[in-house]
Amino acid sequence: MAGHSQFKNIMHRKSAQDQKKAKLFTKISREIFIAAKSDGINPEMNSRLRSAIIAAREINMPKDKIENAIKKASDTTKDSNYCEIRYEGFGPHGVAIMVFTLTDNVNRTAGEVRSVFIKNDGSLGESGSVGYLFRNIGSIIYNKDLIIEDVIFETVLSAGADDFIIHNDAYEIICSPHLFHSIKELLLAKYGKAKLAQIVWIPIVQTKVDNQIAEKITNLVYDLEELDDVQEVITNIDLSVWCELLILYYDTKKQHIWLQISKCTIVFYDTAMNLWYHNTDMV
Repeated sequence: MAGHSQFKNIMHRKSAQDQKKAKLFTKISREIFIAAKSDGINPEMNSRLRSAIIAAREINMPKDKIENAIKKASDTTKDSNYCEIRYEGFGPHGVAIMVFTLTDNVNRTAGEVRSVFIKNDGSLGESGSVGYLFRNIGSIIYNKDLIIEDVIFETVLSAGADDFIIHNDAYEIICSPHLFHSIKELLLAKYGKAKLAQIVWIPIVQTKVDNQIAEKITNLVYDLEELDDVQEVITNIDLSVWCELLILYYDTKKQHIWLQISKCTIVFYDTAMNLWYHNTDMV
């Protein structure tokens, strides 16, 4: 009986993992589809599609699924009703939340998102109610040791970067999302692969909360990301309060603390640079 029970537990865990992977594949497939549909099927000319393909490879999505999503987007005989909708709302303690969705049924998605907010003591707001609290940026980071500061500064300045930040052990280049891939490729050709490169929404002002509220926000993000139409969830919570609740492990060699923020999102904190990063945004 003990062996049978152990087998059932293993099969149950495997089934849950398979379902989770299938859901993630569906989300990435939709992103590939809409990116290819909007801006063309050539990833060299379509930065959004290129990012989606990279994200698919990082989760070991089969090559045929990637190709099928692109092929479907290029099929002009079939019309798609998929559209991108951004929902904005408030979680407990007034924490700002943005929910990015890709849906073929706006009424269904709006109802599901609203229901999750209400269930978790939040409220769905009007368009623009919290968007002004965030900004979308490209961030590219290189270690200092092999690059001369003046040289890389001149390179990124001429390429149109918005800011050049000097950290203890690294340089960080901030740019607009539409210049991200061109600047990233330029730096790759000159200095090799970056330590980290990502397009990310960041809060302009973070909201500090106690552990009890942080736990409620966790549940809200979990429930939102369980919805099939939800692609990404962003909050302006001060991530430092999550450490006590959600630490996965501490990498002493790289000085990174890894944390589980939601079912689909893991972040790490670089203690040497005092910076937070979402691994799902690394491109």
